[in-house]
Amino acid sequence: MPNKQAQAKSMRQSKKHNLRNKAAKSALRQEIKKARTALEGKKTDEAKTNVKSAIRVINKTAEKGIIHKRKAARLESRLVKKLNKMTAPATQ
Repeated sequence: MPNKQAQAKSMRQSKKHNLRNKAAKSALRQEIKKARTALEGKKTDEAKTNVKSAIRVINKTAEKGIIHKRKAARLESRLVKKLNKMTAPATQ
């Protein structure tokens, strides 16, 4: 147990922040999973919308400091790369 009032407040706040961050990370993983399944399903329109919403969530979580900005850039880059590969015409 904390001995000081400030320590108690800090513990309460960290619990709240932990729950909020956990929810945001969960939402992030769900959006990324939706985008990846759409990309694997070869449904172009669905993939575009899911990737767009995933990028939005990725950027929001990075803005809030829940994930690092470089991790956000890496996740975004990989999704867009797969989307571009899927939508690009086959050339030979």
